[in-house]
Amino acid sequence: MENGGSMMGSVTTSKWRTKTEQMELLSRLVRFPSVTGSRAEIAIADYIEEELRAFSYFQENADHLQLHPTEDGRKIVTALVKKREDVRNTVILVSHFDVVDIQDYGRWKPIAFDAGKLTAAFYSDKQNIPLEVQKDIEQGNWLFGRGTMDMKCGLVSHMAMIEQAIGGAFDGNVLLLAVCDEEVNSVGMRTAVPVLLEMAEKYRLEYKACLNSEPMFARYPGDENNYIYTGSIGKVLPGFLCYGKETHVGEPLSGLNASYMVSQITNQFELNTEFCEVVEGEVMPPPTNLLQRDLKEEYSVQIPHRAVTLFNLFLFEKTMDEIVDQLRGLMKTAAVSIEQNYAKQADKFAQLQRSTPGTININVLTFEELMAYAVKTYGKEEVDHIQTAAMESRAEGDDREVTIRLVDQMAALCKELSPMIVLFFAPPYYPAVSSRKDPYIQSVVDDMITYAKTKHEVVLQKQNYFGGISDLSYTGLSQPISSLNPLVSNMPLWEKGYTLPLEGLEALNLPVLNLGPVGRDAHKWTERLDIDYAFETLADMLPVAINKLLTENRLT
Repeated sequence: MENGGSMMGSVTTSKWRTKTEQMELLSRLVRFPSVTGSRAEIAIADYIEEELRAFSYFQENADHLQLHPTEDGRKIVTALVKKREDVRNTVILVSHFDVVDIQDYGRWKPIAFDAGKLTAAFYSDKQNIPLEVQKDIEQGNWLFGRGTMDMKCGLVSHMAMIEQAIGGAFDGNVLLLAVCDEEVNSVGMRTAVPVLLEMAEKYRLEYKACLNSEPMFARYPGDENNYIYTGSIGKVLPGFLCYGKETHVGEPLSGLNASYMVSQITNQFELNTEFCEVVEGEVMPPPTNLLQRDLKEEYSVQIPHRAVTLFNLFLFEKTMDEIVDQLRGLMKTAAVSIEQNYAKQADKFAQLQRSTPGTININVLTFEELMAYAVKTYGKEEVDHIQTAAMESRAEGDDREVTIRLVDQMAALCKELSPMIVLFFAPPYYPAVSSRKDPYIQSVVDDMITYAKTKHEVVLQKQNYFGGISDLSYTGLSQPISSLNPLVSNMPLWEKGYTLPLEGLEALNLPVLNLGPVGRDAHKWTERLDIDYAFETLADMLPVAINKLLTENRLT
């Protein structure tokens, strides 16, 4: 094809141009039980590719539609529609096709992936579902089912945009990126980073922005506002390994119970608003506990002297240095609290027993400091042996569990440091990303807010950060790579099975936008989608947003 010639394929029949057609596609996609890590997660990628391949454009430009394997055998889908060979401006449309499991559906579990049957069941049995859901049913047109809102609707909307792109609707190129594993470790999006960079070079693409269509998330219970997002919240998973001192339950003051130690960490950290960042009036959710347990492998009358706790900590703009310093301060506060309470109780018991009370002193360490001590004291060969042994079970184990095992075994090697509290980080890490200071994105957002109000009488509120974790986190880095050293040096699995393409993210550095459907109750059995907003309002607004992103001057 000559340079500058049209690359559009003919679109003789409509696949996903109408509300009915898009709803049918959504229902078909929902029928895939594509829980993260399942075979259906692979099958749905094949199906998406098959559906797109039906367009003559992708038959004539076969390499523009590809399935890319991840390191663990799953797949991501890319579908590029070029306006012309010489056109470089490109908007990436990102979505994910994996979903969380359906254990919460109870008696409706057998039809959780059948949107039609589940919706009919809920509408006919609405008196037995929560009141706020009944209210929605009475006032709107809702579709229920796992994945309807999070986020197969967004994928359907993007596939419909590909059809429009083939028909010449946009003043530039459109690249669909549909990924696996957004819900757990984001293997799909991490795989996509080098793919996007390679495609940019191969097809001479200039990425203007990455547009996601995750559904709107409520900021508080009962929130019914509509949002447009210019970023996505970040997160880390800080963990605390507490190594106490073993003793028989008949002599508890001769040891230190690690379950008590982690309870004090949780008492200090759970819902601690000192860790909440505020950006332009937006407040991130406070930290909350995700895991807490002792590490005894069997019942005995020995106290649990090893225990662990793991927290979800969201991020806006703090550096990792600031986060680690704050976490270290929390550990020291917890340690002092434990020491003081131990001294208090030991003194009271000594008065009862007429004995001399003991004392304890707790060491506060980062994993990096523990490793440095272990190498210096026991040698690198011994440390490497422990790491290798801990990693042998990674193929069958959860990354969080493997991390805990590795920290535990390293602490056991250095048990002379006990009692101790060791700070570490477990995968995954989601960098916070925001285009709130990007005049290019802000201009497009202002235009879309005006358009939504004028055309649809919809009030869109601008939010700097999408409240649910999203793959937009892997479109760039808001801080230098070197600033992540406190994270990577304290993450035992870093470059031992888990890593991020940091150089690729720094090179990609994309402005971001999230414009998606209205939904409710993500990850709950009442997950539902506002059909009319998705396939009427959003279906009209998305092409407008894409064209604005393609044609707006990007100020650098």
